[in-house]
Amino acid sequence: MQMISVNKGICPLHFTAKLETQKAAKSSDEHLNWKSGSRLTLCSGGLKWRSKKSKNQRRNLCCSFLLSMMRDSVFNCCVSPPHPPTGVDEHHQQRSRAQAPPPNDRRFLIFFDFDETLVDECSDDCMVTVAPGGVLPSWLKDTYRPGRYNEYMQRVLAYLAEQGVTPAAIRSTVEKLPPCPGIPTLMHFLLSQSSRDFEVVCVSDANTVFIETWLQHLGFRPLFLRIFTNPAHFDDNGQLQLRPFHSHECLRCPANMCKAVVVRQYVAQRMRERGGRPYQKVLYVGDGANDFCPSLTLSPGDIAFPRRDFPMHKLIQEMAEAKPGEFKASVVPWKSGEDVVNTLKKILERP
Repeated sequence: MQMISVNKGICPLHFTAKLETQKAAKSSDEHLNWKSGSRLTLCSGGLKWRSKKSKNQRRNLCCSFLLSMMRDSVFNCCVSPPHPPTGVDEHHQQRSRAQAPPPNDRRFLIFFDFDETLVDECSDDCMVTVAPGGVLPSWLKDTYRPGRYNEYMQRVLAYLAEQGVTPAAIRSTVEKLPPCPGIPTLMHFLLSQSSRDFEVVCVSDANTVFIETWLQHLGFRPLFLRIFTNPAHFDDNGQLQLRPFHSHECLRCPANMCKAVVVRQYVAQRMRERGGRPYQKVLYVGDGANDFCPSLTLSPGDIAFPRRDFPMHKLIQEMAEAKPGEFKASVVPWKSGEDVVNTLKKILERP
């Protein structure tokens, strides 16, 4: 008998599940063969599978479980919020006003996720490696509450500081995060293009220290006009202080960030700044379930680049089967950043 206990947050895309099983059998396409003691956990990039299975097996199990849980509700996630979103908080508004006006002549707008899109793992996970013994204590892991991952990470970072983990150790660990296959090629391609071609933005549920550190280390920071993520800084005691990115009224997303709100508001703001002139195309490159929501804001003629066989890709495929024609953008799955480069080259060839 298989018993599955699921704790859902306010978003069907963000939840944890502990699977306790004696003898699990795959009896149909709707049931999964879980190993005893396996565990699904949440990180900023989405769902993570904890077991001794291979990376591909874990990913497939995650995607299958995610899809089976969300067939009836996920396709409306973040598209039409019940109330107007509150949007970016005052801190981000003030910071945006302080920045120089962005150029308004770029033809294409391209969004990137960070975890498992630019870097080939969840950046929050790498913090475990700097903890004493390379593990977090059970009492700390048990403090996670659905929909409140940002608050949980605040406690993790406080614990690391108490254990003497220094800012240098954290930055060094982040710098060692490997890029996804082909991502350096993609970044160098974008850097090599005319300044009038691509406006590049990062939208991530990681944090400013992780993203800025990694991009600066690899020399990619100048490419990004904006980075929308949870603000973070090291205080006088060396603790990495983390705050939620914004508040919003989307009932389906974690309390600290709704990427669809971010993308929708940014595009609308830039349209106003550009005098109403639209981009030729809006592009979104991601991997996780929380990247599926913003991809739903794309229009016909835009392009979604889901990482092949990751949750974003699976959810788009599921939507195509359940609601043909509902997903508006073109879909180009990628295994390597070079797949994205090939599509961008074709776009640039068109008049």
